[in-house]
Amino acid sequence: MQVSNNNKNYLKAYTLQEILVVLCIIGIIIYLAVPNQTSVVTSAKSIEAQNMLSMVHALEKNHFYRYSKYSSSFDDIGFEPVLTIDKGGQAVYKIEIIEASINTFKATATALQDFDSDGDYNTWHIDQNRKLTEIVKD
Repeated sequence: MQVSNNNKNYLKAYTLQEILVVLCIIGIIIYLAVPNQTSVVTSAKSIEAQNMLSMVHALEKNHFYRYSKYSSSFDDIGFEPVLTIDKGGQAVYKIEIIEASINTFKATATALQDFDSDGDYNTWHIDQNRKLTEIVKD
């Protein structure tokens, strides 16, 4: 780097204002892109709930064919829930069998995490007819 007393030899560089303008533009682009990614994350995580409830449905049907009734116990149907994030695991949804009788059963998957910070927790529901519905959207 040469610097003379005449200030004739300068290094070419960007000014602080130019760098700040570029950073602001990048920040605005990121701010616009992040809300669009939230729905993708939510739908990807909801696949976990759908898969777990489908597994519960299959195990409940198997139990029904053997014993002519549905069960409200995971042990009876042979389902071992994955550890949830509140217990040191990786599962985001808590799976529960909320109703079981001779002819019907209902199971839910409730998110333990609010994906878009709106106060609503994503909840899915399945019944003996394999009707999988989203009760609460997040």
